[in-house]
Amino acid sequence: MTQSKTDPRVVRTRKLIMDAFIELSGQKEFKDITVKDITTEAMINRATFYYHFEDIYDLLEKVLSEVLLVNLDGDFYQNNELNEESFVNIFKATTNFQKTLSSRCHRGYEDTIARIIREQLEHIFYKMLLKKHSIDENNALKRTAVMLSWGMYGASVEWRRNSDVPPEEFIKSLLPFIMNGIEFKGHFS
Repeated sequence: MTQSKTDPRVVRTRKLIMDAFIELSGQKEFKDITVKDITTEAMINRATFYYHFEDIYDLLEKVLSEVLLVNLDGDFYQNNELNEESFVNIFKATTNFQKTLSSRCHRGYEDTIARIIREQLEHIFYKMLLKKHSIDENNALKRTAVMLSWGMYGASVEWRRNSDVPPEEFIKSLLPFIMNGIEFKGHFS
């Protein structure tokens, strides 16, 4: 008998594995965490682990994506327009996510973490841009979402690197420039 990946038992087991991984990542560096460590912590067997995840890197990606999505409150953003308040909230959620990542988990995986953050932001920005613009502009909206996701991620890195102001204050100082670009209706010749 095969189970659906939405079966409550399957969902519960998946969460158990992810929680075990999060617990272990607070105790040791990612590179030192083994599938055996996770299966022992979660009290499952290897086959169960591999039913849910391809390998430990797949688990890392899924954990980071889900934690970030919770931080970003994906439903909220998919139902709201892209405006100054949403920019502030997205920036605060992004910087909060980066702060809460264990340095043990972060070390050596900056590229993976950066890609996951940008992909999630791109998806959210695209959904929000669709609310303001027609589907006829789809390619331009996708490229705009990519640009905004890289910009938001870059701003969060810059803030983390050398900012002595709260994230909200940091992003608010950039909003006039961001919003003018988004509201620009003309075209370059």
